[in-house]
Amino acid sequence: MHWLQKLQGSRLAIAGLVLAAILLVAVNVLANAAFRGTQVDLTQGRLYTLSEGTRRLMTSLEDPIQLRLYFSPRLGEVAPAYGAYYTRVRELLERYASLSGGRLTLELLQPEPYSDAEDRAVADGLQGVPLNQAGELGYFGLVGTNSVDGRAVIPFFNLEREPFLEYDLTKLVHGLAVIDRPALGLIDALPNDPMGAMAGTGAPPPIRVLEQIREFFTVETIDADVPVIPPKVRTLMITDFARLSTDALHAVDRFVHDGGRVLAFADPLVESAQAFRGEDEDATKGTAEDRAKLLRTWGIDVVAGKVAGDIDAARRVSTGARGGIGSYIAWMSLGRENFDEGDPVMANIERLNVATSGIIEPVPDNALTVTPLFWTGPRSMPLDAEKLRLVPDITGLLRDFQPGGKPLSLAVRVAGNAPLAFPQGEEANEPRPLQVIVVGDADMLYDRFWLQTTDFFGQRVEVPTAGNGDFVINALENLADADALIGLRGRGTSYRPFTLVDELRRDAEAQYRSKEQELQQRLKELEQQLQGVQQRGEGPAGELMLTADDKAAIERFRGEMLSVRRDLRNVQHALQSDIDRLQQQVKFVNIAAVPIVLCGIGGVVALVGRMRRTRAKRQSRG
Repeated sequence: MHWLQKLQGSRLAIAGLVLAAILLVAVNVLANAAFRGTQVDLTQGRLYTLSEGTRRLMTSLEDPIQLRLYFSPRLGEVAPAYGAYYTRVRELLERYASLSGGRLTLELLQPEPYSDAEDRAVADGLQGVPLNQAGELGYFGLVGTNSVDGRAVIPFFNLEREPFLEYDLTKLVHGLAVIDRPALGLIDALPNDPMGAMAGTGAPPPIRVLEQIREFFTVETIDADVPVIPPKVRTLMITDFARLSTDALHAVDRFVHDGGRVLAFADPLVESAQAFRGEDEDATKGTAEDRAKLLRTWGIDVVAGKVAGDIDAARRVSTGARGGIGSYIAWMSLGRENFDEGDPVMANIERLNVATSGIIEPVPDNALTVTPLFWTGPRSMPLDAEKLRLVPDITGLLRDFQPGGKPLSLAVRVAGNAPLAFPQGEEANEPRPLQVIVVGDADMLYDRFWLQTTDFFGQRVEVPTAGNGDFVINALENLADADALIGLRGRGTSYRPFTLVDELRRDAEAQYRSKEQELQQRLKELEQQLQGVQQRGEGPAGELMLTADDKAAIERFRGEMLSVRRDLRNVQHALQSDIDRLQQQVKFVNIAAVPIVLCGIGGVVALVGRMRRTRAKRQSRG
């Protein structure tokens, strides 16, 4: 009987295990069907959460859009990362189709070698990548079409663009859905010579952000000498405010007074353009007095001859001296703590890179509302723009840096009522509402400050390291009342700074530069002393005759020099020690601390359970 009960218990245990396995499979199948595409996004930039702009676009589609997603299974076998990336792209597009209510359809194609799907992929303009030495190609791209023969293509989904997947997909759908784009006037006076760049003359290449603007607006190029802004233009972008002629300044004044919106870059030192225009060229344009008068009418001043420097936001660059690397306080990388995140223009922007930016201040006692959009940190100061022309002394700027203790505004939004700055004759000049955004830096538009470009089998892959392009398009869409698309920007950048390490490095480097200055001064004093001794002790035959006091002075200075060098080594060692200690702490938290905490919690739970069982046994015995 005992044997029979034992056998029956074993069968029940086996049956229980089989039932548990069936339930596990069933739960997974049901969860996969019921919660398909559901995610919990814990990433810093919320990379996997659809923006509100994407949702609005998909739910507002009126005409049908068809998407064809190509993916070669062999590509996923050769490079598993692309297989996982394909799953994410497919699931995201399926969510788009679900939100569209059937107006967006998705077709999945697998282009095998020599198949009709491969021929179709080639005809659609997709980029094939070699998978083996036999010449087999893999495809991973997207083609979209609309009802009026519009067509858009992503030739290949490069892994480097993954943080910007939603932006790329939504931009493609938006280009197919929105046919009538807002009109934008563009006064582009920055050097931007594609032919010169191709010829290798050193001329700046095309500015990518200006190409991106054309994906969202119908752009009308306007000359910097224009006497009247075209009537159909209601939003205007000026890349270099200093290059406007007197006539153009008057035209912009009247344009704003009549209700036009302006995004203007008023940079006192366009560092990227110095080598491509003459110093006297500005004399043919509007006078500095006219520019200042127009800006003061808008309630602001751009501090003349000054640019902003920030030691906390300084970018690390080559100093040009013995391959050294230093903090260039005039080139800044600004984070969220430097942004007005309540303004829609700053939506989804994590970082901005600016260079030799002007400082914008409100005019005292003006009735306009001047709101800063981004600014420096408190440890900043105005720098003399003349010291930064052509070849700036990076180490000297850091050595002489004296923080002012207050932030400096680099971009502002101006709203309120303002009169004409240049009224004509006896015309009435009553104040009218204006909407203007003024930015103190034009260098931020150039690709080298925010965009990295690589070649992927002949395809140009652009990976932003900052949100400069997003800021420009956000500002224009907001001014043009087309802010339904604000938020469709990239959800992250490839730049993830170690802020604590950077802060330690900057503080120690400032101390190092101070010691370096002391060493240089000591060396100069020693050279002067030696020169004096040589002149005093040079004999008739050219031999050097030194007194005991001269020798003692030389030895004293050598000892001081060695002492200062030792201090420099100590500062560098302390810097590296602090960084190493911080890295060890981070590694400990990531590798050991979490398992230790979990084990501790498990141990406490086990101990509490054991104590409860022991107490229960004692109570049952009692």
